[in-house]
Amino acid sequence: MRGQELTLYERQKIELFVRGRWSVRKIGRNLYRDHSVIIRELDRNQDPDGRYRAESAHTRAQTRKSRPHVRGLDRDDVLRNHVIAQLQEGLSPEQVSGRLKNRPESQIAGSYVCHETIYQWIYEGQGRFMGLYQYLTRKHKKRQRRFGRKSRKNKGILHMTPIRYRPEEVEGKRVCGHWESDSIVSRASRPALSVQRERASHLTFITKIPDMTAESTETVLRNRIDSLPPGSFQSITFDRGGEGGNHWKLRMDYAIDTYHCDPYCSYQKGAVENTNSLIRRFFPKGTDFHLITDREIYDVQEKLNNRPRKSLGYKTPREAYRELTGQVVH
Repeated sequence: MRGQELTLYERQKIELFVRGRWSVRKIGRNLYRDHSVIIRELDRNQDPDGRYRAESAHTRAQTRKSRPHVRGLDRDDVLRNHVIAQLQEGLSPEQVSGRLKNRPESQIAGSYVCHETIYQWIYEGQGRFMGLYQYLTRKHKKRQRRFGRKSRKNKGILHMTPIRYRPEEVEGKRVCGHWESDSIVSRASRPALSVQRERASHLTFITKIPDMTAESTETVLRNRIDSLPPGSFQSITFDRGGEGGNHWKLRMDYAIDTYHCDPYCSYQKGAVENTNSLIRRFFPKGTDFHLITDREIYDVQEKLNNRPRKSLGYKTPREAYRELTGQVVH
């Protein structure tokens, strides 16, 4: 009976049982319905005098069913325009919803819509006619489940420390200074992007590299470590890609711990993997990185670092990093 509407016959039995002072659980068992169904029926369809009558309850339910459903975002022009503008700025539905709840702007103070409602409006409501899906991270025309990631070939890397030995404080994101590093490649060009993300604050750095060699990645990491105050890098986690092959040199020169994911398990450094998916919104697959300037890359980096995050209480990575370390990063 799950999901089926109550029939007039069932409502007549409910009226009889209520007059007999049966409990809602006993009524539910008799009708093979969950007791919560009976509670909702009595709450929603009783008469103004507080009594439950089957005929009027059935009429009331059928009338409610025939009413057209108008979504909240279709009724509220101000809220709808705000949500659309935020999506176009690159915020996800969760971030839009979180900002409304925790840091509402003056013109929409008191208005709220949950992220699931925004997704439904984009894919099932009037939003589907506006093509708003193109402003979402993965730009799917239809909502899809996330399936397994593509695996990489395991390349030999010397002096690796498996990720299972990474300390609990790193796993729990309790302190700053623990980073993950990865690369974004393109079939259209030899240059690639080297991406580093700090686990606790989500602070992100993006740098164009001429190729995917270990030497190029090592140079980027050395420059980044030297540009920040001492102690800003305590550990770096890599996958099994060859670009992380010179990790041991960083460990020796800077006393930084380095860890590597298990074979075919790059998802174990999910923080930077998530950041890569956000970067792909600006530089889709097939982008020729020869044509992308350092300024364009820096602008994307700043958008990500000034983007509110749900896991940070809707603070931006820059705000979180400043609160955790007292440092302002430029």
